[in-house]
Amino acid sequence: MTAVKLLTYADYVALPDDGKRYEILDGVLHVTPSPSRRHQRVVLTLATALEMHVRAHNLGEIDIAPFDVILSESNIVEPDIIFVSTDKLDTFSNRGFEGGPTLAIEVLSPSTARTDRTTKLAIYGRHGVAWYWIVDPERPLIDVYRLDATGYAPPQTFTRDRFVDLPPFPGLVLDPRVIWP
Repeated sequence: MTAVKLLTYADYVALPDDGKRYEILDGVLHVTPSPSRRHQRVVLTLATALEMHVRAHNLGEIDIAPFDVILSESNIVEPDIIFVSTDKLDTFSNRGFEGGPTLAIEVLSPSTARTDRTTKLAIYGRHGVAWYWIVDPERPLIDVYRLDATGYAPPQTFTRDRFVDLPPFPGLVLDPRVIWP
């Protein structure tokens, strides 16, 4: 039996710049097609709403994919959106963000939904990502996971009628008609 070579950040930077989305999850290369237009519209409107809230309250920084988040040498991800609180801003480097951001947000795509709900959930938890949102682009629904001492607690689900105070943003109000046009 041949040993499988686990990939690292060095392998990641050697990948071709061919427009595909590459991530390394637990040393294994994952390649996904470009997201749909609807997915990107949800990412854009959600990131814009979060950016306005974060700036207004001087909470930190919002960034969107493509942007490398280097959780470890064998876990390089590109969440759709990240939030980095002010106390972690010094963790940015020339490579991207080093370590777990305060919040990682994945907007589901048919090609990534299973990985987002299982593999990435486990990886983000192991690397100290305090909050993880999974956003459904087809309907107003956000599952919010909070990291505790044993891993992620069962998600708190926000739906069309409850887009207020989504953690970790007290006072945040999202209008589903804007996020899901």
